[in-house]
Amino acid sequence: MSDPTVLLVLIAAAITAIATGLGALPLLALREVTPRALAYGNAVAAGLMLAATFSLVVEGFEFSGPRTILGLLLGLGGIWLAKMYLDGKDDVSIANTNGADALKILLIMGVMTVHSAAEGVGVGVAYGSGRELGDFITIAIALHNVPEGLAIALVMVPRGASVAKAGWWAILSSAPQPLLAVPAFLFVLAFAPVLPVGLGLAAGAMLWMIFSELLPEATEGVESANVGVIVTLAFTAMMGVTLVLG
Repeated sequence: MSDPTVLLVLIAAAITAIATGLGALPLLALREVTPRALAYGNAVAAGLMLAATFSLVVEGFEFSGPRTILGLLLGLGGIWLAKMYLDGKDDVSIANTNGADALKILLIMGVMTVHSAAEGVGVGVAYGSGRELGDFITIAIALHNVPEGLAIALVMVPRGASVAKAGWWAILSSAPQPLLAVPAFLFVLAFAPVLPVGLGLAAGAMLWMIFSELLPEATEGVESANVGVIVTLAFTAMMGVTLVLG
């Protein structure tokens, strides 16, 4: 197996970004958006994001527990400040959606972009350790990105975005992966210490999004017991994918 090159790392990270857009495809079957469908979508998205958060924290702790915890706090602070800032904006528009729904989409896009940045650094650092590890991490992240793209689509499509636009925005949220993978590959010794902070930062922002936005809205349209079942099933499915990849 040949040694990894900058071009290989760029292509691999681009593949992981494109895979995120595939998550929107199942929503082509969605014919009608009812409050109940919106609630179910929020619950599934929450379960998928919760599993992704768990994986991020576990991976971060393998590098450095204290730096991962620091990242969690930074992620919480960052997303809270962003929420406070956006609350004062009434003219926000994204993907043909306006107002409160646009703010929610913007928040989840921000959260998933931070998540993608951490994954991009992970791809670059992995290739810095060798071709075999880099290929494995690329495949794992690409497969993980599909349900993460679904989580984005589940928030966007019921609020008025088309499936095509949701897929495009999902890919856009993963743009930091190819952008950061190459620098991380070239300067692996400099990026490696920052990786657990980035993983924790993404996890902290995602946790806030789950418990502050997705779950409260899910319980408005579906009984909390049913929301609990859906979240648990989505979490279990995502962790099952992780187990297979492991």
